[in-house]
Amino acid sequence: MIVTVTPNPSLDRTLEVAQLVRGEVLRADARRVDPGGKGINVARALHAFGHRVRAVLPSGGHEGDHLVALIEDAGLDPVVVPVDGPVRENVAIVEPDGTVTKVNEPGPRFDDAVAEALLAATAEAASEARWVVGSGSLPPGAPVDLYAQLVRRVRDRGCRVAIDTSGDPLAAAVDAGPDLVKPNHDELAALTGVAVRTFGDVVSAARTLLERGVGTALVSLGPDGALLVDREGVLHAERSVEAPRSTVGAGDATLAGYLSAADADRATALRTAVAFGAAAVSLPGSQMPGPADVKPDLVALDDRPALDRALVTGLWLGAVSASQEPQPTP
Repeated sequence: MIVTVTPNPSLDRTLEVAQLVRGEVLRADARRVDPGGKGINVARALHAFGHRVRAVLPSGGHEGDHLVALIEDAGLDPVVVPVDGPVRENVAIVEPDGTVTKVNEPGPRFDDAVAEALLAATAEAASEARWVVGSGSLPPGAPVDLYAQLVRRVRDRGCRVAIDTSGDPLAAAVDAGPDLVKPNHDELAALTGVAVRTFGDVVSAARTLLERGVGTALVSLGPDGALLVDREGVLHAERSVEAPRSTVGAGDATLAGYLSAADADRATALRTAVAFGAAAVSLPGSQMPGPADVKPDLVALDDRPALDRALVTGLWLGAVSASQEPQPTP
């Protein structure tokens, strides 16, 4: 069993347009609506590969009813914590070359009671879990140490914990010592204050997280693949994507791939992570990959990456990952 908790879920609407032109009336060539939020994306990807998953989330309003229905239609059994106010709706506009422009709403306001209910529901769902995943931005009013509280609470139940967020919530979670964190290189630089321009910079910054108590850092690098840094050393994996369609959810798929193979050796886990992420980039909207999409045999693995290798500027095609949302003021 793997439990995911998504404090700020969303309905993800994706519109495909020929060209994004500011100030013009545009016609969409295609549209889709997916259940969104980073933890929900992780749960969807894991479920597609036959893993037992519970997705914990707050939900409210007609938008929340729609979101829960989509999650159930995907075959998941959500654990829903009621919240006042509607679940947010996010809009992604995708151009033919894969460039994504994303507008994210802030989400419903939390109070201490909702935060406690979410943590309690997650701890209860984790009674049979081997991993608990805390993922995504925090909604307005949520305590900045929500993920740190999650780490401490579920660790007492013998679960391993993975955290994928950014900004102050990530900094607070790191100090609680999660088993795994999954920043991208921009989030890693912001967290550590280290300028990250090369593979060596990524490794140096990731090792500072290990010194603070993190077990493993899985750093997603967009078109450069991903670096795994733990106490056994460093691994790099990458796979080219010939026709990228959308980067929304690619990092979530990467984390899901790692967790799906985490009980295997670390090389297999990293190769699977990058295979999941590359597959997600090839799919529209925030669609998660299935078994037919993931090809680990096409992933190149290197246990001695060139540390002076420069990172490709920006993420995939300049798109902004869902976890890079500004964190609202509590």
